[in-house]
Amino acid sequence: MAALIERGDRVVVLGRSTAGVPLEERIARLLAWFGLEELADRVETAEVDLLKPRLGLEPARYTEICSRKRRIVHLASDTRFGRAHQNQSLETNVHSLNEVIGLAKASRAPFFHYVSTAYVAGLSDSRCLEEPVQREDFANIYEETKARAEAEVAARCGGAGVPFSILRPSIVYGDARSGRSNSFTALYHHVKALHLIRGIYLDDIGSHGGARASACGIRLDANGLLHLPLRIFLAHRGHLNLIPIDYFTDAALKIIDQSRPGLIYHVTSTTPSTMEELACFCEQFLNLKGIEIRYGSPPKWFRQNPAESLFNKLIEPYRPYLSDTRNFDRSNLDALMPGAIPPRLDYPIFERCMAYAVGVNWESRD
Repeated sequence: MAALIERGDRVVVLGRSTAGVPLEERIARLLAWFGLEELADRVETAEVDLLKPRLGLEPARYTEICSRKRRIVHLASDTRFGRAHQNQSLETNVHSLNEVIGLAKASRAPFFHYVSTAYVAGLSDSRCLEEPVQREDFANIYEETKARAEAEVAARCGGAGVPFSILRPSIVYGDARSGRSNSFTALYHHVKALHLIRGIYLDDIGSHGGARASACGIRLDANGLLHLPLRIFLAHRGHLNLIPIDYFTDAALKIIDQSRPGLIYHVTSTTPSTMEELACFCEQFLNLKGIEIRYGSPPKWFRQNPAESLFNKLIEPYRPYLSDTRNFDRSNLDALMPGAIPPRLDYPIFERCMAYAVGVNWESRD
């Protein structure tokens, strides 16, 4: 939204209120966060319910929006991983497409751009192509419903005569240049867990004599370095495919402007990060030592210390991605953006992003 209005486009945001905050106010807050309050006249809002006929809009309002004949970019998703949220995920990620694509047909939209995820490829250890999903084994309900959604988009847009494209980003983090982000999930979740655990034991050492820390072999040395034994067992060696939001935005704008109908684009990194690299980054940023990445099942004699137990509990939904071996073909994206690849996540970028997150106390801006 910010990038579109900055370049002069006008945008109609279809969305919902959340936690009692109306959509119009949510968008005003985001514009303020981006420093774009003076461009507010380029943004129009309409509160909708994606599961209701005509998106829950009054007939006159729906007709008025349909008269615009604008490109549609669909980003609404339930991103929770757990099976406990299966029904909600199906409704938001799959069933809602009927009315959204109905709007595209009724408004004779020149293009429908659907934002999916690179991980619709399922539990594959091979190269994932920019092609329709063929697999049915997924790490979680999010991957599964996004794969089903892609099939719905292709079928419904094809039937309605609406040109479409599918964008498949990998794991997105903050702006590589400034470190700013208005959401702290995925990569941030693991760092936040370590930051929390570090704080617990520093408080114990500083205020309570360090009894809990000492029982776990945790200590603070004379240089202020926290020795924190934290063994992380992963199924096998893998990597995390991470891209900054500024790269995703640049790619999305290019796709919106120049995509050919029916194409799928992997907006992914060509240089995924290893777990060993990220563990070193975390140690350096948090001024601690002791993270060990181990592969395979824990031995029978292994017992978690309290820090390990808490860390594993906090990161459990993301565990499959820490051993991920998928690699993504980028032929369509590279043809559209030759030579434009995302920066490798090095320590300076990592530090900028995490320092910003800590500075705002991990609070999302929405």
